[in-house]
Amino acid sequence: MTSFASESHPAAGSELSGRELAQRVYDRPVGEDMTSHAVMELISAKGSVRKREFQVYGMDQKGQRSQLIRFTSPADISGTGFLVFERGQGDTEQFLYLPALRRTRRIVSSQKGHSFVNSDFSYEDMERRPVDSWSHKIAGSEKIGPMVTLVLESRPKEDTTSSYTLVKSWVAPEIDMPLRVEYYQRNDRLVKTYQVLSLENIQGYWTETKVVMEDAESGHKTIIANLETSYDTGLSDDIFTQRYLESQ
Repeated sequence: MTSFASESHPAAGSELSGRELAQRVYDRPVGEDMTSHAVMELISAKGSVRKREFQVYGMDQKGQRSQLIRFTSPADISGTGFLVFERGQGDTEQFLYLPALRRTRRIVSSQKGHSFVNSDFSYEDMERRPVDSWSHKIAGSEKIGPMVTLVLESRPKEDTTSSYTLVKSWVAPEIDMPLRVEYYQRNDRLVKTYQVLSLENIQGYWTETKVVMEDAESGHKTIIANLETSYDTGLSDDIFTQRYLESQ
């Protein structure tokens, strides 16, 4: 979820190794910065819907990325903030600000498999996975709609902490974007599926305008629609600090 866009990239097809494809997905440009107004819908298996709205701010500084999410409605979550920033060499820090408690909580490694604000996304899903912490192979190709994708299978290495044993990504190599991702846990049991429902070229960047994450067991799903997205707006890096996180 932390990458919202990519630039067009020539397809390399079968010449690509799994690691090379994973690196291209990891490196796909997202502009110097971005802003977006987004709507999140939490949908139960019975069809009941809870809606949330939030602002997203992102920045890429020499390949190290930061993101701030600030919820604006409804009232019970308004002001809640989530800050992610990369420190390099695969080290990513996450902080959750809870305005009702006036407290910021650091998300530690053992908590990254937990649900992000009661959605079907986990904290682990909210950050990029360092390429060399995983083993990758291309397991074939499949069409998703009009696009031919490469099926990338990624497994965490022995010294890598992850809640998943296998992540399968259907990557469109022309734009280096996963259009579908399946997440597996112990005994390679499918636990949830991510899909891009719509995408749009905005300012030269292919942008996921609507995505869904669905729990394979409960049928609960989370839909996120990115609205009014803009790139290279000149954001200040002061936004991506714990002080700013706690200032709202």
